[in-house]
Amino acid sequence: MSAPALKRCLVAYAAPHRQYLFAVELPADACIGAALAAARLVAEDVPVPWDSAPVGIFGELRSRADVPQDGDRIELYRPLRQNPRERRRERAGRRGRAMPL
Repeated sequence: MSAPALKRCLVAYAAPHRQYLFAVELPADACIGAALAAARLVAEDVPVPWDSAPVGIFGELRSRADVPQDGDRIELYRPLRQNPRERRRERAGRRGRAMPL
């Protein structure tokens, strides 16, 4: 009998001033939730919002029940402080007012 197939995934979380990467090895049928649980064991006391953060694979939102593929990068997302479009509009507005005519 052969050994069960395993896959390797990378769990990533970017805090405001630091990025955390956790390599995990999982059974082939393991879901994103299982990958997060495995990464949590490796992370020890790193402040990561394991239960509340939205998750995705390579920038695409996913459910914790989805099954990642071997080599996938599972990402935990922080909420944005401000909408990027609004920030650009504000910067453009400030630049427009500051320039002399």
